[in-house]
Amino acid sequence: MGSRDRLCSWEEVVVIPYTSDSDSGSVDLQLSNLEDIKKSPSSLELTDRFRPLTHEDPFSEATVKQLIQSIQEYFNGELKSEHEKLTYLRSLSSLSQTLPYDETTESFIHSHIADIVHILYILVEEEPLHSIFSPVRQEVFVTITDLSYQDVHLLFGSEDRVDLFNLITKSIITLPSEKTLTQLQGIMPSGSCNSEGLYRQTFQVFSEMLQSLVVKDPHLENFDIILKHMDPWLLSIEDHERERAAATMARVLKCLCMHLNLKLPLRFQRLGHLVALMVLLCGDPLKEVAEEAAKGMHYLLHITLRLKYITEDKKNHPVLRGAIKNCQELLGVYSIKQFYNCPFTIAQIFEVFFDSNELSQFVLTVLNGLRNLKHPYIQKSAGELLVSFVENAESQIEKVPEIMRVLCAQLSMISQPSIRQQVITIVSLFISRPKYTDMVLSHLLCYPVPYDRNLAEIWRTLKVKLPSTTGIMSRLLRKLQKYHNQPTQEKMAYVAVAATDALYEMFMGNKFQEAVSQLFPQLLMTLLIQIHHSIGLTMSDVAIPTGLYTEQKTSSRVIPLCLAIQATKTLLLRTPCLQEFNIMEKSKGWTLLAEKECHLQGVSLLANALLERNCFVANKILYLLVPLLNRGNEKHKLTSAGFFVELLQSPVARRLPSIYSVARLKDWLLHGNNLFKILSLRGLYYLIRNKNMREDIKSMLPCILNQLCETDEKIVLLAIQILLQLVSTMDFSTLTSMMGMLFSLFGDVRSDVHHFSMTLFGVSIKSVKHTDKKAVEKQVLDSLVPLLLYSQDENDALAEESRRVLTICAQFLKWRLPPEVYHKDPWYINPSEVETICKFLGKKCKGKVNILAQTLTFSKNAKLPIRRAAVLFIGLFSKYLDHNELRMKGTKWIVDDLRHLLHDPEPSLYIITSQALYQIQNMVGVPDSEETVCGLNFMDCLPT
Repeated sequence: MGSRDRLCSWEEVVVIPYTSDSDSGSVDLQLSNLEDIKKSPSSLELTDRFRPLTHEDPFSEATVKQLIQSIQEYFNGELKSEHEKLTYLRSLSSLSQTLPYDETTESFIHSHIADIVHILYILVEEEPLHSIFSPVRQEVFVTITDLSYQDVHLLFGSEDRVDLFNLITKSIITLPSEKTLTQLQGIMPSGSCNSEGLYRQTFQVFSEMLQSLVVKDPHLENFDIILKHMDPWLLSIEDHERERAAATMARVLKCLCMHLNLKLPLRFQRLGHLVALMVLLCGDPLKEVAEEAAKGMHYLLHITLRLKYITEDKKNHPVLRGAIKNCQELLGVYSIKQFYNCPFTIAQIFEVFFDSNELSQFVLTVLNGLRNLKHPYIQKSAGELLVSFVENAESQIEKVPEIMRVLCAQLSMISQPSIRQQVITIVSLFISRPKYTDMVLSHLLCYPVPYDRNLAEIWRTLKVKLPSTTGIMSRLLRKLQKYHNQPTQEKMAYVAVAATDALYEMFMGNKFQEAVSQLFPQLLMTLLIQIHHSIGLTMSDVAIPTGLYTEQKTSSRVIPLCLAIQATKTLLLRTPCLQEFNIMEKSKGWTLLAEKECHLQGVSLLANALLERNCFVANKILYLLVPLLNRGNEKHKLTSAGFFVELLQSPVARRLPSIYSVARLKDWLLHGNNLFKILSLRGLYYLIRNKNMREDIKSMLPCILNQLCETDEKIVLLAIQILLQLVSTMDFSTLTSMMGMLFSLFGDVRSDVHHFSMTLFGVSIKSVKHTDKKAVEKQVLDSLVPLLLYSQDENDALAEESRRVLTICAQFLKWRLPPEVYHKDPWYINPSEVETICKFLGKKCKGKVNILAQTLTFSKNAKLPIRRAAVLFIGLFSKYLDHNELRMKGTKWIVDDLRHLLHDPEPSLYIITSQALYQIQNMVGVPDSEETVCGLNFMDCLPT
């Protein structure tokens, strides 16, 4: 039989008997049958009718040597003509028949496999890409088939064999379609076979070659390799390529099914991947492709049942029986022929047999179908299939992060809105299941911020219902709070920045309003704390995961603080807290929040806005903060404390046990950080309005009094405000101690401290009991001169307060001060008024030299009006001194201090000092020759 005749006749030769369509309508799904198969593997062994044609008689030794010699000659030369190529291939094919009984042949072939593979590669490579007239390609397939039956596999193993397999597969799958071949080439010259027949012959021989590889494949190792080579063609954008690949897989699966004799260990671990490929093809718009895929699925179901039986633990056989029962019910509704119209049904049938790894394979493979941009139908089918599968899958799916990575990557390549929504639906299904939520969130939080439009769309349009939405937001909050609860680190955790941006995107969406409302207190406080942590940071201060920004650099415009404030603003707008938002806008609250020194002011502003406009929410936050105040790092505690303290103004705060209010404020008052002291005093100020809490706060008086010595003005002023409320309840000892501390604050450079220390001093005098008046009289008398002098302060408020407290002192002493004390004009304008005051004090006071000494200290005051008033008072008051006492003590100490003022650049002070010196000298009777100081005649300085 000639080569051409031999090939033409192969259309009638079938290596694997192809059953009629009638046997493909049902599947024998009985566990007992699987057990029989396992017990009787011999029933599946090859019979003679499944082997290729062989010679009736063995070759003689001479013939074998002649064949070997012929083949060797071609190793060293080139095969140029078609005749030489066919001779070489037929010789090799014939020689393969002697392998079972001839050791020389076995040795020769095994030692020259690399040469054989190399020549076969060249032969296939030289074949015209779009022609099937040459019989060489078919003869190569026959030769490989013959050697395969003798367990010599030329397509598995080394790299050159893999290359040969790739080339052979490509040479067949990429042939033009049958219609194109007929149009281009017409009828073969010999007339024996037309192009359609030749194509079918070629494809038949190719299929037989692949089937020969799985006839004896107990570990499914060969089948796994075949799938890897067919894989890219099964989803080809060319219809005829997909049809050939699907038909090839259907025939291979049928052969494998009929000769299945599985043994452990199995090398095939891609069942989920294969099922996904075939399922997508079952929904192919080309009917021929779908039908071939449906046939393949029929045999794959048989294989899966046997595969699961051998690999499943015997303890799981009841589960397997249940799966088979479900399978029977589905197949009762859908026949195998209908499978190509029902990819969702196929997925349902196979899903019950998948383990978690196979489920992941299935999902990832279908995801690849979304990339098929040139075949929208497959893309759409893949999206629908994924949604249905993930929604109904009962088993645990592995590799969820990888699935998320593929979904997010492919979203950027998909423009069709419906398919984009399918992708987002799949993400939503995963994230809404508690066992996957953390995995999905962890993956989504590992993308560059701010999120691009694709990631932003995912966050904004997640299709998740309550309570899942609340659960997702809660987990994002926990990720943020976990960072806030850790000690302050050198760099901010990236997950904190990413979670903040994720919350912002969710707020921007329209699907999470109810969840946002439910979690508003937690969301608001967490974001405010994040703002505090973000102040002054850039992305260079964030611990960015390695490789996150490989394709793009971190933008200098991306600032964690901006993301946090943006999220907080959106939260208020979405709640809605529009009035509170407006207050923050008008009062520059966002600017305050963003500045290190003013952050707590911004927190206070927002807390008061909520308390004023939305008391119900404010009270919810109050109760939320009670357990949070002692958690987290210092920034966490400060922001929480700042908000908590303002909420103590609420009537609800009265219900808080003392351990959660006063006791906590006392701890903060003893804290080393002044900010906590300020917050503590603010809180005490709010609580002291409640009479029921005054006793608890009164026990803190020693601590509060100590705050009067602080250098921080805010602390001192807050302490004074609290003491003003408690002064009436103080015992005498505490009161006098406080008055002494307040007296030391008169003239403080901090004008407010000066002002309110006088105010509290005045209130304290009023609070002295009648029985204790004598004991505090000296303190009151000592305060008169300072108060008189400060009534001349350039600060009108201070001067007025000094005069007011002077009145209180006079009432305490039962004096009636001269009206001149209350005049607002500076003393130096009308010295006679000052003289009236001095005359009054000269009559009322004892120890006038001590008054002079006290006044002399004010001559060194930093403020010119005070210095000037002190010097004027000294000069005029000196005439009321006891001459004898003054002579005993001398005047040198007074003169020495006043002489320094003669160098003061202020003319008015110079003149008044000169007059004071003259008046003092005159008091002690200094001789005329000594009536000058520094060459100045005092008489010249007196007013005329």
